[in-house]
Amino acid sequence: MLHLRLITPADKTADVIRLIETTVGTTHLVVLPGTARNPAGDVVLCDVAREAGDELLTGLQELGLDSTGSIAVENIDLSLSKRADKAEAEAPGEAADAVLWEHLTDATHEESTLSITYIAFITLATMIAACGVVLDNAILIVGAMAVGPEFGPLAGICTAVVQRAPRLALRSLIALLVGFAVAMAVTVGFSLFMDAVGLFTEEQLEADRPNTGFIYAPDWFSFVVAVLAGAAGTLSLTSAKSGAMVGVAISVTTVPAAANAAVALIYGDTNQTVRSTEQLLLNLLGIILAGTLTLMLQKWLWSTQRKRSAH
Repeated sequence: MLHLRLITPADKTADVIRLIETTVGTTHLVVLPGTARNPAGDVVLCDVAREAGDELLTGLQELGLDSTGSIAVENIDLSLSKRADKAEAEAPGEAADAVLWEHLTDATHEESTLSITYIAFITLATMIAACGVVLDNAILIVGAMAVGPEFGPLAGICTAVVQRAPRLALRSLIALLVGFAVAMAVTVGFSLFMDAVGLFTEEQLEADRPNTGFIYAPDWFSFVVAVLAGAAGTLSLTSAKSGAMVGVAISVTTVPAAANAAVALIYGDTNQTVRSTEQLLLNLLGIILAGTLTLMLQKWLWSTQRKRSAH
């Protein structure tokens, strides 16, 4: 269930109440006339089944409540109410399949912002991965994959394509490109330092690396895994199954490939640099393609389900 807290201008309260009452899957409606001060107006509270949430939010936006008042949405972790159970049973579809497009857009907007924290995470992840490729240590590679925040802007690009949001697409693309560029540049400097103190050597990089050699060996399996990970990651975002994100993060070799390219660059190994870059681009392409198609399919399936329930 979702909990909505609305601030409505007095002249729109009746329309808002009518919309809530006619939306299947709503309950626990509370109206507090004249209690809002900034902006001035009435406060309307209600609960709505997640599968009916997108329809209600769209209707509220069509009433202009997002510009003249306020719409706040919270997840309800526990609701002991037979009315809530009835509302969820009446709402079409399953809660786990529902997509809150406004929530998805807002979440990916935040995750795809080029911030100091984002740069720090992707840089640290790339440096950890650099240690992993030189030491041929799979544990460090997995750790670097889990730390890397690059799925945020990738999801932002997918959402922007489906929702036709060019500003979100540009923001996400900038975060992705600048993030990897800064991370690889810093990792080059880090690798030079580690080489100077004798912790990195060219012999380690060029040696047989059974645990991490796949990082600079792009093939069709790399693309297939990226596609599967992209679909899984997108589903985890839309269904609020955030726990699945860790599994997605350690499935693709974006950060390790960037790290391998940076380390190989300082030793003049153009073959590993080029092939690692190919691996990086192949994974990014697979994730974006799969994420976009997954969102498009979800949007189509949900609209079809709504039409069937309307009849």
